[in-house]
Amino acid sequence: MAEGSSDIDTRVLQAVQQNEEGASDSLLAQLLPDTELGKRVAAYNRLLQAGKLSLLKSGSEYIYKYKTKEEGGPSGDSQERLVFQIVSAAGNKGIWCRDVRLKTNLSVQPLNKIFQNLVSRKLIKSVKHVKNAKKKVYMLYDLQPDKSVTGGPWYSDQGFESEYVDVLTNQCHRFLQNKYEDACGKHTDPITIKNSSYASVEEICEYISALGISKVKLSADDMGMVMDALMYDNKVERSFDPSNQEALYKVVNSPLNSTPMVKVPCGVCPVCI
Repeated sequence: MAEGSSDIDTRVLQAVQQNEEGASDSLLAQLLPDTELGKRVAAYNRLLQAGKLSLLKSGSEYIYKYKTKEEGGPSGDSQERLVFQIVSAAGNKGIWCRDVRLKTNLSVQPLNKIFQNLVSRKLIKSVKHVKNAKKKVYMLYDLQPDKSVTGGPWYSDQGFESEYVDVLTNQCHRFLQNKYEDACGKHTDPITIKNSSYASVEEICEYISALGISKVKLSADDMGMVMDALMYDNKVERSFDPSNQEALYKVVNSPLNSTPMVKVPCGVCPVCI
C-alpha cells in the first residue's frame, strides 16, 4: 500500500524531533531510507508551511528543526517564508528592499525585522550595489553576487581599484615581453619567434595567480578584459588559433621609436579632411 502524505509528514517530523540541533536532508535520508527524495521535499514544504519546522543554514546544507509553539506564531512564519521565497527567486542579482516591500505589502519595520532574522540565521545576506552604495540588495547566503552588483574584481567597496588594474596590466605586459625575449633567445627565424611569442588567456591567468598579486580569483573573461585594454593601448596584438579559434596575445614591439614628425603630412600628397 502506498504511504500517504500525512504518514510521511509524521515520520519526517518524528525524525527531526529526535535531533535537537535539527536534521539535514542527508541525515533524514539515512533515518528514513525507504522514502524518496521527492516525497521528503514535499513533506518539508508542508511542515514548513504548517509552522511545524523551521529552516536554518549550516555550511552548505539546510537544516530542518522542530519548531515549538513558543517560537512564533504561524502568521509571522508565513511572512518570513514569503520574503525568503522572493529573495530566493531574485537569484545572484539580488532584490532591493523596496521591491520586496511592494511584493509583500509589509511595512518597513516588520520587513526589516524579518530581514535581520533571516540574515542572523545565514539564510540570506545583504550586498551593497556598485551603482548605489546607499542601497542594499538581498540574496541567498551561499550565492556569489553577479558582477553587475559588485562591479567585478575591479571594484572594492564600490570604488574602482585603479592601482590594482595598473599593476595587473603591467604584469601581463611584462609576461608577454618576457615570452617574446625568450623566443628571440631560442630561435632565429622571425616566423618562429612570432609564433612562439603568443600566449593564451589561460597561460596569463596561471602566471598572475602564481604571482599572488590578485586579491580575488580572476576568470578567463576577467583576464580577457585586461588584454583587450592592453590591445586598445597598442601594447599587445591578438590573433586566433586556427584549430579552435582560441584568442592568443603577443607583445607589440616597435623596431624604432617614432617621433611626432613622422605623423606630420608632407604637404604635397592630398589629405582628406
